[in-house]
Amino acid sequence: MDVSPQCFSILLVLCIFIQSSAHGQSLKPEPFGRRAQAVETNKTLHETKTRFLLFGETNQGCQIRINHLDTLQECGFNSSRPLVMIIHGWSESVQFSRSHVHLIGYSLGAHVSGFAGSSIGGTRKIGRITGLDAAGPLFEGSSPSNRLSPDDANFVDAIHTFTREHMGLSVGIKQPIGHYDFYPNGGSFQPGCHFLELYRHIAKHGLNAITQTIKCSHERSVHLFIDSLLHAGTQSVAYLCSDMDSFSQGLCLSCKKGRCNTLGYHVRQEPRSKSKKLFLVTRAQSPFKVHQLQTEMLIQTTFTMSLLEQKRKCRKLGKGIASNKTYSFLITLDVDIGELIMIKFKWESSAVWANVWNTVQTIIPWSTGPRHPGLVLKTIRVKAGETQQRMTFCSENTDDLQLRPTQEKIFVKCEIKSKTSKRKIR
Repeated sequence: MDVSPQCFSILLVLCIFIQSSAHGQSLKPEPFGRRAQAVETNKTLHETKTRFLLFGETNQGCQIRINHLDTLQECGFNSSRPLVMIIHGWSESVQFSRSHVHLIGYSLGAHVSGFAGSSIGGTRKIGRITGLDAAGPLFEGSSPSNRLSPDDANFVDAIHTFTREHMGLSVGIKQPIGHYDFYPNGGSFQPGCHFLELYRHIAKHGLNAITQTIKCSHERSVHLFIDSLLHAGTQSVAYLCSDMDSFSQGLCLSCKKGRCNTLGYHVRQEPRSKSKKLFLVTRAQSPFKVHQLQTEMLIQTTFTMSLLEQKRKCRKLGKGIASNKTYSFLITLDVDIGELIMIKFKWESSAVWANVWNTVQTIIPWSTGPRHPGLVLKTIRVKAGETQQRMTFCSENTDDLQLRPTQEKIFVKCEIKSKTSKRKIR
């Protein structure tokens, strides 16, 4: 059945910015604030060249101004009627390069952006497509032609924030779909979005708190991208890694050979033949950036076994057990603490365990000869992700290297030139 022209509204978007580009005007993103009031009061902002025209019963284009809700009423917008949106593109006659186009799609819109990029004929592709937690259902595991893929633009980057599966499905797609795929906090779920945070969402969103909590992780991809624009001086850096478990151990903070990249708008655009999966840790709110440090501890253990006879005589069994093991883990900081000069290390333990440890050390000798430490922390190595700076710390007290429960030890920056040379305290 035909629909009467009086039964719907048409919103026509005229891409005047394309004509502006043809005359040499800049297409760089304009700064913006969090609220409409901030946009209106900031005199340094440039007004957009894009015009939004509403066509209704009179069939006369009425311009709707951004952040001016009163213009909707002035143009006679009726929210009870269906809305048809017509978005103009560009033509070759405008002499506009496709490489200047950047499509940003959220959820299902990410795949729509991919379809738009792949449907353009010719050898020249769209410059960039950014997928913000692209939709997972019906797209997970599908062929590249049926979803967003690296072939849809000269450069494709994707941010995955809600890939946790429920009944075999996830809201966001998990598989890599771009040249660079970013997985903040592993991509499965985001901090601050748990149902335990519902009370905080109620205070902020009221009756819409449950809805906001459910879509919190999914929308985090959008907020992370916006955050990269709002805080251009503090960009979040992600690192190439196989999975989040390895990243949490601090094993992946390397920027060699393009193994790290910036999350968001300022990503380094390097098209690759194979998708790269990058991981990072973020805060629960903006600004999301944290400072990531890889920490390695070389711990030496030495144990000997003694046999206690009825005559209370100890006999040493064998040559004992000695082992060196390096433990690696990731430390995140909300603020930049600058250059490290000292580390305080404390073996956290209960008073009961401390008493047991001391009693065992006193009653049962570990060897018949000189007493050797049972647990020794020799060095602590730290690597800063952003600066790639490496630092080594050695125990300040070289006469007593043994670790004891509840004891605090101080490690200072040092240099180890070789395995045989002595360290130099700085």
